[in-house]
Amino acid sequence: MASLPDLLPLTAASTSFAALRNPGYRIHFGTYALAMMADNIEHVISYWVMFQKFNSPALGGFAVVSHWLPFLLFSVLSGALADRFDPRRLIQFAQGLFIAVSLGWGWLILTDTLEIWHAMVLLTLHGVAGVLWQPASQLLLHDIVRPEQLPSAVRLNATARWLGLLAGPGVGGLILLGLGPAAGIMVNTLFYLPLVIWLIAAPYGPKFRKGHAPPPRAVRGLADIIQTIRDIAGQRVIVSMTLLAGGASFFVGGAYHAQMPGFAHHLGHGDPGLSYSMLLAADAAGAFLAGFVLEGAGWLKPNPRKAVLLAMLWCTVLAAFALTSWYPLALLLLFAAGFLELSFNAMTQTLVQINAPPHIRGRVIGLFNMSALGLRTFSGVTVGILGSLIGIHWSLAASALALLAVVAVLLGLAAGARPVDRA
Repeated sequence: MASLPDLLPLTAASTSFAALRNPGYRIHFGTYALAMMADNIEHVISYWVMFQKFNSPALGGFAVVSHWLPFLLFSVLSGALADRFDPRRLIQFAQGLFIAVSLGWGWLILTDTLEIWHAMVLLTLHGVAGVLWQPASQLLLHDIVRPEQLPSAVRLNATARWLGLLAGPGVGGLILLGLGPAAGIMVNTLFYLPLVIWLIAAPYGPKFRKGHAPPPRAVRGLADIIQTIRDIAGQRVIVSMTLLAGGASFFVGGAYHAQMPGFAHHLGHGDPGLSYSMLLAADAAGAFLAGFVLEGAGWLKPNPRKAVLLAMLWCTVLAAFALTSWYPLALLLLFAAGFLELSFNAMTQTLVQINAPPHIRGRVIGLFNMSALGLRTFSGVTVGILGSLIGIHWSLAASALALLAVVAVLLGLAAGARPVDRA
């Protein structure tokens, strides 16, 4: 017998920017985008400092591994904590940890005492902050917006993430040039504060929910992961989208971002600092445009098969970027890659959040994040560490083409999956 998610159609609201009609979500969108921008300003400055001081592709690979390994190990635990406790407080704690890490970078750069082991510790703590933040933030959306606004809220949240990626290189580059890396990364801590302050009294979370929710399941560590997998095993939408996100993360993820200083150097176009920022900005600009075009025009409604096809196009474009030696074409290909990446990632996340059973929603979101973000740990190996052996151009091209072959297999599973609107 087909499960409930296989029987009911998706009926997402057709109104453009529906979630932004909600005053609470507008504040969340703005503060979330600022925090994401701060996150990426730190990446821009810290990756540049590491490249200049150590010039190590292996350390760039470790930057990816350390950032995403906490998502692999602790995403379901973080989701379980968000199910059981107030997600606002988890988000605030995570933002405080981000601030502490930025101050740590600033002090070590200012005193010229940065060593490789310092960088490794700070990169790891940054990853821990991220895994505490994301599941709680995604779960909070269900408290902020009405059910029919949720697809719009998820797409716009993905857009806010890429808005941070777009603004991060630009603002980070200006801060780097104007203040230098030490003062710049310390000033960056101010961008985390609006989200922290707003959440102090934001009227969302468990005590504001209406009705009688089932008692929260105890947090049980590894047993939660196993039980959550069993709970969603018969729901093909969640399974197919989780596998798609996991495959993209495992083979490619965001590993090429950490290697972008190397790509900028090899492409040899003008000032390497400006070239680096422009490559990052091209990728983010494509994603930012995708979020607003798709949300405003109502194109590409959430559908599992469409998500797989978009991911296949993304693989092709990334392989072409890896192999080009012409800087203008590299910018164009990264712009297209950003557009496609946001499109299929927002679609997979939307489908999973809508189909997740309410009483274990945090755990399902955590499991999805374990796949979509945690498996990026291994992209640090496939792109970064392998890149130190055969070159980052060939490692990225090989990883993208391997992912293309894997994603093609998912077409059959995605074609038979039917989404649900739990509104």
